[in-house]
Amino acid sequence: MTTGKLLRLIATLTLAATASLIVPGTTQARLTIEVTGGVEAAQPIAVVPFGVSEGLIPKEDVAAVIGADLVRTGKFRALPTRDMMAMPSTAAEVDLRDWSLLKMNSLVIGRVEQEGSGYRVSYTLFDVVGGKEIASSSLSTTSGGLRLTAHRVADQVYEKLTGQPGVASSRIAYITASGHGEGQTVTLRVADADGSNPQTIVSSNEPIMSPAWAKDGRQLAYVSFENRRAAIYVQDLTSGRRDLVASYPGINSSPAFSPDGQRLAMTLSKDGNANIYVLNLQTRELTQLTDHFAIDTEPSWSPDGNDLIFTSDRGGSPQIYRMSTAGGPAARVSGEGDYNARASYSPDGKSITMVTRVNGQFRIVVQDLARGLRKVLSDGGLDESPSFAPNGSMVIYATVQNGRGVLATAAVEGGGSQRISQDSGEVREPAWSPTMK
Repeated sequence: MTTGKLLRLIATLTLAATASLIVPGTTQARLTIEVTGGVEAAQPIAVVPFGVSEGLIPKEDVAAVIGADLVRTGKFRALPTRDMMAMPSTAAEVDLRDWSLLKMNSLVIGRVEQEGSGYRVSYTLFDVVGGKEIASSSLSTTSGGLRLTAHRVADQVYEKLTGQPGVASSRIAYITASGHGEGQTVTLRVADADGSNPQTIVSSNEPIMSPAWAKDGRQLAYVSFENRRAAIYVQDLTSGRRDLVASYPGINSSPAFSPDGQRLAMTLSKDGNANIYVLNLQTRELTQLTDHFAIDTEPSWSPDGNDLIFTSDRGGSPQIYRMSTAGGPAARVSGEGDYNARASYSPDGKSITMVTRVNGQFRIVVQDLARGLRKVLSDGGLDESPSFAPNGSMVIYATVQNGRGVLATAAVEGGGSQRISQDSGEVREPAWSPTMK
């Protein structure tokens, strides 16, 4: 295979990621999230403003954060504060008849109280229809951790009401840029799932791409061209330490952590063709998994760590293949279409999401691995970089709106959809973190 063909296919597989990085704007813009869809039968819920200790002025409106988190799932419809008949903050103050008259299914009340140099957040969840309390808890936190604590309460409420873990306490990694030409600044950033608390992890005048989370949510792997050649780094988000793990001649791309966090799959072309390799992060032993004249790239681990899926053009067009992490033959898993790429597993390992081409348009699909059935989740013309939410309920992806790169989410099986943008520029290549502990 010629170098030109190799570069053309890699460029196709990372088209939007590389082409849209040079944009005007600043790197400090906060993500703005717009709810664009939800379930018609969204459950009505009231999240009453939390009571506070006398003289205490918390930096966050805990109830507002919880309510917004629940609304963004598309499965809940929050009662506006102005329509509430009462403002209870303890169970003794609750009269569920008030909330039944307002046709609420559920009610959340709570308090924020001083605890040493920090806070204690307590809440109670009521089933209004059933006329009973169904959950209560309290969490200790610092002043700076109050918003994350609110996200965790939202996740607990969501799980109690739906039976599925919430994702409000997870985070999103993404790429953005400012400036253009030689003056561009490209950043890898991390924000809370609601777009708040954005933090720049690394900044460069050259492209950065392919962020990938470790299972514990404490490390990110990514590709940087900061020395004018592709290299793969692993960065600890707590200490800021980063390690160069691959900088071979040719392509160094598509890092993906194993579920145990001990290995990193990647694409290297150090011996000619682009193949899938696995690096042991402790011993630095490098193992080649694929050995084919075609291009093998974009590996993703199964949740149990036993298999990898990857993109290959070995059949004449980009398709998704699966092979054992112990080696052996690869079998095609993408069922239809002349272009399927950038696949990753759902958290339960039963399905995959990928980019497919439909009538010349690039869309996001989810494919059931057992039955081979596919569901198209997006309707844009250049949708790419899909990533499952940690509970598998949604997929986040990059798309284009009004000529500008934004992010979007789509529900896999009922739920909400969102559009995520920056007012100062484009944002691309999202990667959804695991739920933060």
